[in-house]
Amino acid sequence: MSYKGKKATPNRKGTLNFKVEDNKELLPFLLEKMSSRSRNSVKSILTRGQVKVDDHIETKHNYSLRPGQIVSVLKNKVAVKESTLIGMEILFEDDSIIVIQKDAGLLSIATEKEKRQTALHQLMEHVRRDDPRNRVFVVHRLDKETSGVMLFAKSEKVKHKLQDNWKSMVKERTYVALVEGTLKQSDGMVKSYLKESKTHKMFSIPDKNGQLAITHYRKLQSNKQFSLVEVKLETGRKNQIRVHMSDLGHPIVGDKKYGAKTNEIGRLGLHAKILSFTHPVTGQLLLFQSDVPKSFMNKSR
Repeated sequence: MSYKGKKATPNRKGTLNFKVEDNKELLPFLLEKMSSRSRNSVKSILTRGQVKVDDHIETKHNYSLRPGQIVSVLKNKVAVKESTLIGMEILFEDDSIIVIQKDAGLLSIATEKEKRQTALHQLMEHVRRDDPRNRVFVVHRLDKETSGVMLFAKSEKVKHKLQDNWKSMVKERTYVALVEGTLKQSDGMVKSYLKESKTHKMFSIPDKNGQLAITHYRKLQSNKQFSLVEVKLETGRKNQIRVHMSDLGHPIVGDKKYGAKTNEIGRLGLHAKILSFTHPVTGQLLLFQSDVPKSFMNKSR
């Protein structure tokens, strides 16, 4: 069974959309468009993650806007508190699992700095509206700046079944990446052993003292500056795609950590497009698909 996700947006009744006409920083732009609100109120809306620029959540006050971009603001505070999921959309839910589409800019789980504005926390509140005893468990993660399809479990039993049998139950994990430069080969495979530095940066080593990582890639389209690449994971290591694209000499756009020199789209150019797996309870084969962000397509034409 296949499910295709729409672009993740909040309830339209509670959303304001503004088109950018001139180069301007985000906070001054919002203050101008939302002149009826106080400066502190607008800053709070930004900080809470209620503002999207095109296809990603943006919280930086000094983010540089460009003409043609669309700024969306979730305006209904009641909706935020009671029912609206910010920066994500539920694609599928039953008694065992929840599948979402996550926006770039939303954390998967809590960090020391951010506890509440995460996919996990929002889903926990979502399931507890039916029963305060309900819980949600992380099965796998997407980096904060990576968008796309993500899976959660609704019990520890289901979580362990998925994690313990991940390699056999997951049939496909396909990403798209916007990378710098033009790939010489139209397709190929990268294989290395990954290790983590003391500064939490992953890197490839030639020997077997790291974790085996295998990435298959295929160029979809390109110009002189950027290439759009489809990536399929044979293994799922931390930052695997980011490291391997950098190893090829084509770091992902916006990925300064792994050598990118550009940030043309204002976010990391990585999107989890397809997740296909066997349902842990029913045994049914499910496939979830999320559209490639328009900014990826436009920059690589």
